[in-house]
Amino acid sequence: MELDPLVLSRLQFAFVVSFHAIFPVFTIGLASYIALLHGLFFKTKNPAWDRLSLFWTKVFAVVFGMGVVSGIVMSFQFGTNWSNFSQASSNFLGPMLSYEVVTAFFLEAAFLGVLLFGRGKVPQGVHLFAAIMVAVGTFISSFWILSANSWLHTPAGVELVDFRFHVTSWSEAIFNPSFPYRFMHMAVASFLTGGFVVAGVSAWFLLRDRDPDANRRALSMCLWLLLFLAPTQAVIGDFHGINTLEHQPTKVAAMEGHWETSGNVPLLLFAIPDQEAQTNHFELAIPNLASIILTHSIDGEVPGISEAAPEEQPPVLIVFWGFRVMVGIGLLMIAVALTGLVLRRKGRIYDKRLFLKGLTAMIPMPFVAVLAGWIVTESGRSPWLVYGMMTHAEGLTPSLTGPMALFTLIGYALVYGVVFYAGIYYLTRVVRNGMLPEEERDTTDENFKRPMRPMSAAHTPFDDDVDPVRS
Repeated sequence: MELDPLVLSRLQFAFVVSFHAIFPVFTIGLASYIALLHGLFFKTKNPAWDRLSLFWTKVFAVVFGMGVVSGIVMSFQFGTNWSNFSQASSNFLGPMLSYEVVTAFFLEAAFLGVLLFGRGKVPQGVHLFAAIMVAVGTFISSFWILSANSWLHTPAGVELVDFRFHVTSWSEAIFNPSFPYRFMHMAVASFLTGGFVVAGVSAWFLLRDRDPDANRRALSMCLWLLLFLAPTQAVIGDFHGINTLEHQPTKVAAMEGHWETSGNVPLLLFAIPDQEAQTNHFELAIPNLASIILTHSIDGEVPGISEAAPEEQPPVLIVFWGFRVMVGIGLLMIAVALTGLVLRRKGRIYDKRLFLKGLTAMIPMPFVAVLAGWIVTESGRSPWLVYGMMTHAEGLTPSLTGPMALFTLIGYALVYGVVFYAGIYYLTRVVRNGMLPEEERDTTDENFKRPMRPMSAAHTPFDDDVDPVRS
């Protein structure tokens, strides 16, 4: 069987980007939360805010390090696997990535050290300012990256001459048609991710009665945030979908499993798309709802997948189900946030053990939703590398062979496996240590190493002294 360098290169890029994306999507939201905690401590002098900020700064340091390590080597594949694309897009993507380094990386590098090591060594106001600057830096970084990636989906402000993109308008290229919606969508996703992780870890601590004062404060803050942001994300997603329908109708058709252009389009809750036969099997649908969502009209016309030639259609099965995973988790987030509101009104938000266990179980859900959304976005663009202008095959390195691509794919998998192993190991240690100052910990106490819990408490990797990756 001959190894296809195009398939392997796409698989490698999907793996690398998906692995890397889970770290910044967490640190963007977490950095803002840490800055808020520093601000609350600066204003109130309440030691609970200080304990929370110290604990989550440790978590941030580990995750930020994992993101940096995975991100540095990620860029190498532009030259090794996608040299034609790199050369063709260098007039635009080269400056965009440089702007990220100059504006975001330099800012983060200048203040991250103060945030991590300046506690007690610099004035509190300076420490607070460093936390704010790190948070600002994460958003600046996401601005440039999402602008560059959005340009691949809705290219604007350029012309393609002799297989090279020339910028005709920097403002149109940077603020391309899909960028505002995708930036807002990802920014809210980052806050949702940070909010659910903080809420889940706080719930885990409350189940074990560890620092209840600080963790009640953290849980309450996060549930108010999630109550606002989870429905907001649904609204932003609606606007994003309408924008995608305008600029990438085939992607939306694949998301809906809609093959023939028509009106009164039903929303498919379940189906098995058959791309070869250009149809669906075992459909379960709500009449007219897709037309209402996408066109805000009950008989609105939605373009079908068959409008595109078979070779220009995305992998429908992947896009269709990836979209449903993302939306399903989004609805679950809304349900959890509303449940928190109901329990708050009843005064049971901190002692309803089933709810606290549910929050702990929700910790991985925003990461799954982000990855599902990323798969929908990128797979839905296929076979275009730059939508409507350059295909994946045209951007591939001409001299790349199947064995060469397989070798780099295995190399990335091994390196990222080590990064993930080390990161999870240290994260679980940080969480198990909790928020007590170092000098107050009794590391010889078995109850510290393995916090006592009722038999009915939810079991998580944080509970064991054994290696969490192997367990």
